[in-house]
Amino acid sequence: MSNVDSEESPQETTREAVVLDFLAHGRSDDDRPQYQKDPLAYALGVEDFRLFECTVDGDATVAIGDRLVVDPPADRSPEVVSVRAVEYGDLSGGAQSELEYVVEDVVEAQEDRFVEFYLEAQPVTLRLHQLNLLPGIGDKLQEGILDERRRGRFESFEDVEDRVAGLHDAKGVIVDRIMQELTEDDLKYRVFARGE
Repeated sequence: MSNVDSEESPQETTREAVVLDFLAHGRSDDDRPQYQKDPLAYALGVEDFRLFECTVDGDATVAIGDRLVVDPPADRSPEVVSVRAVEYGDLSGGAQSELEYVVEDVVEAQEDRFVEFYLEAQPVTLRLHQLNLLPGIGDKLQEGILDERRRGRFESFEDVEDRVAGLHDAKGVIVDRIMQELTEDDLKYRVFARGE
């Protein structure tokens, strides 16, 4: 009985990624003959903001903005042959130029998750709070956010902006921080974009 239950409701989670760029003829720096090159897609993980290079089945139709299952790829995403994690510098120029737009779309689509960050952010050290890691959030805005969250839950980015004087783009500072974490190698603290 337990085997049947586990088959019907698998506990295995899938990791999805949004396609940033699709190279139907593989990388331009690949010196192999054209017929030996596999199509590639560069993608951004929607949960952990990891960057991926996906080798795509030659018969698959993939476009920028599509979602691919990158883990486990074989059984849930037949168009994905293999996946490897990459760094920002490994992305194609097209993927780099699409990245911020896709990050913004992911943050907007998961607004509750990121509003929750404003509610749940904690001190990192005695002198540094997670809120201070967001671009433009100094001690004054941090105190304003902490005061307002003691008064009640934030319901949306707009609610955060309405209640915290001086915070004009609650979504934008999250997007900016994610972009920093994706593009800068030497950050000491990471909040949203998880590495290996």
